[in-house]
Amino acid sequence: MSEPQSIPEPETNRQPDNPYAAPVARPSAEPTPPPASAPLPPASATPYPASPPAGAYPAYSHYPQQPTSAAPVTSPGGAWLPPGSNLPPNSPYAAPRRKSPVLKILAGIAAAGIIALSSAVAGGVVGAALVDKNPVTTQTINAAPAIDRTSLADIAAAVSPSVVSITTETGEGSGVVMSADGYIVTNNHVVATAQGRTMTVLFTDGSKATATVVGTDARYDLAVVKADKTGLTPAKFGKSSDVRVGDTVLAIGSPLGLEGSVTEGIISAEDRTIRVQGSSMSGLLQTDAPINPGNSGGGLVNTKGEVIGINSSIATDGSSEGNIGIGFAIPSDRVTTVAQALIKGETVSHPALGVSAADNTAGGATVARVVAGSGAEKAGIKEGDVIVKFGDQAINDADDLVSAVQSHKVGDKVEVTFKRDGSTQTATVTLGQAS
Repeated sequence: MSEPQSIPEPETNRQPDNPYAAPVARPSAEPTPPPASAPLPPASATPYPASPPAGAYPAYSHYPQQPTSAAPVTSPGGAWLPPGSNLPPNSPYAAPRRKSPVLKILAGIAAAGIIALSSAVAGGVVGAALVDKNPVTTQTINAAPAIDRTSLADIAAAVSPSVVSITTETGEGSGVVMSADGYIVTNNHVVATAQGRTMTVLFTDGSKATATVVGTDARYDLAVVKADKTGLTPAKFGKSSDVRVGDTVLAIGSPLGLEGSVTEGIISAEDRTIRVQGSSMSGLLQTDAPINPGNSGGGLVNTKGEVIGINSSIATDGSSEGNIGIGFAIPSDRVTTVAQALIKGETVSHPALGVSAADNTAGGATVARVVAGSGAEKAGIKEGDVIVKFGDQAINDADDLVSAVQSHKVGDKVEVTFKRDGSTQTATVTLGQAS
């Protein structure tokens, strides 16, 4: 059999004296000089002392060789080899090296560095040792742990059985199982089109059941339905008050009828106030996890596998109803409170100050109207007053005032700071029940 004459791939790390290495065909002529426009090494890499001919040096491997100050080495046939190439000491192509215990120590450090980097890729933590030729101290620096992508798959697998698809005669959405005996929380707008207050629920195992509306709350856009099925897997609800901007979250639901879809993102902001179809919703979580029509009523889940919000609304650019990276979820603390009240048949508490307000250009919320008999009227607040503080919360605009009021309960007594005719005044208001 004739000897193969092809040159091994540049990234192959076999040594010339390795008995398993493919024979190397040495070039018989000097390589063509590189053109003047030959590309330079990447800006992030340390440049070699001399520019090699284009295409002569091997492609970067997973752990790229670091160039040294040694002069380029040439083989008998003239092929250029980059400084620092991985040649064994007895290779005929290796440049003579002066034996040095310092070099041996540094080589050991470099090898240890490669091992540390491999561990960092697997576990997300890098341990970097800072060492000089005459070490006196050693410092270890730990980077923040990286998110393990496989753990997100485990979270999705654990939570998905608790998220269902809900279909009415004219619409569809999602829901989250609250109890094994069939109680499911969803959005009010998901069940609003249900004729006879009944709908169909599709579970992740492919089974279906009829569900009936137990109660709704249009102001918070929440509803509870009861499925005619037991043995369900209830979701674990976490505390939305513990959520921080930047937390990784998963949105699970049935966008566009695609049951059990999972998307990933972060918490982009907290305590958002938005206006949907003429009414205001406050205290919402904002996320960039893709949410689309059909996701409504599904779960927003943290990395502990806890539902920390019920997906409710998305912002659009006006040209379509698709996701543009801005979605909103009702925080779980509010969801559990409202859902439990609906299950018990109780009236959901909606605190009201008793005013209509607009943004003030100088900051604060200008009172445009005072409701007769409200807590605001009884406290002496008048039209034209500019509210700048509600309790301990600064008020910069009308949305801030809505959010501050809805963060309290009916019957709470709150000190309101406002400006009137250039003077600052305070009044204590008892919050009433919104109509």
